[in-house]
Formats: sequence, C-alpha cells, structure tokens
Amino acid sequence: MPAICLSLAILSTVAAAPPGQPPGGLEPEYTIQVGDLLSVKFFYNKDLTEDVVVRPDGRISLQLIPEVLAAGRTPAGLAEVLRGLYSTQLDRPEIAVIVRSFTSQRIYVDGEVAKPGEILMSGPLTVLQAIARAGGTTYNAQPKHVLLIRREQDGSPRVLELDLKKARKSATPDRDPVLIPFDVVYVSKSGIAHVNTWVDQYIRKNIPVDFGFRIDVND
Repeated sequence: MPAICLSLAILSTVAAAPPGQPPGGLEPEYTIQVGDLLSVKFFYNKDLTEDVVVRPDGRISLQLIPEVLAAGRTPAGLAEVLRGLYSTQLDRPEIAVIVRSFTSQRIYVDGEVAKPGEILMSGPLTVLQAIARAGGTTYNAQPKHVLLIRREQDGSPRVLELDLKKARKSATPDRDPVLIPFDVVYVSKSGIAHVNTWVDQYIRKNIPVDFGFRIDVND
C-alpha cells in the first residue's frame, strides 16, 4: 500500500482551552481497553445488569443486542451506543457503564533517562512522575526538549514538546500532562531537531500502519 504522508508539528506552547476543558486536549477521558472489567447497569431493567470483560477483539456481549465494540470508547460513549441499541427493545433504556477494574496499562520512557523502557500504570501518572519512575534524567539530558508522543483515536500520532524545568515550577496541567496508555515520553540529548529517526522507529512500533512523516521544528 502507498505510504501516507503525515506531518507532525511539535508544539512548544499549548493554546488556552475553554473553561473546564483540559489544555491542549492532552488529558482526554479514559478510553476502555481490552481486558477491562465493565459493569453495565440498567436503572429500570435491573435483570439486564451484568459485568463483562472486554475481549481481545475489543468487543463485549450483552443480552438482547448484537456484540458491541467497547475498546477505544469512553464509558459515557459506550453507554450512549448501548442506549441506542436497546431503544428498540426497551421503553426506558437508562444505562451507565462503569469500569470496575483496568487491564495492565503501560507507557514508555526513553532517551536520556537512567532506566529507559516500559512502565506499568497502576493509577494516574504525569510526565514528571514517569521520568522519576525511570530513574530520572541523565547528565546529558536536555530537560527543555522532552517529547510526548500520543496516538489519537484515528491512530495518527501527535507530538508535544515539553519543558521539564517549567513543569517543575508550574502547577498548571499543560506543563506536566497526565499520561494515557501507550504514551511515549522521550528525553532528548541534543535537541528535538535530532530525534526524527527515533520518533520514526517508535511510532512504527506503536502504530500498526505504514506511513511516512516528517517533524516540523523551528530551531
């Protein structure tokens, strides 16, 4: 298949978000993952309430309706889909989806850290906390040039440049974003202009499509 040309813009600042919305869109709602245990609650049809595990294909099976894709959706989004499906079966399909237990979530820290590699998440984890879990930065690290690489819902990568020095002094969440599963944190050695090859390799490992891309940077 032909390669898809994709340009990754590295953002040095995050645009102001509307009140109540996380800055820069880097702290989205939790999305359901394969292996999560979900409780699907029916408020007026309690006999349909049940707990289900998201299968390896990302789907769940419930009574009265076809199998439903759950992985990649937020709990609220899945509940909305279920309400639509059950509306042909029930008069008042009021449904809530609750994540009872989470599958093993992981992020990756690489570059100039003491212990690069995979980190399992047992709860909320920010960029600074992840780097601390990786043993901290090395002597050669460039703390002003840390990359956060994240897959969007459509599979495309987004790259954000972070400044650890500012993050340590700031209480705003856009400086030290909360990570989500499969995020990649890269601490550069000599500036972001030299990590094109590394980003290429890491994105190809984490996104199962064949594409070419470039990183646009203003030195």
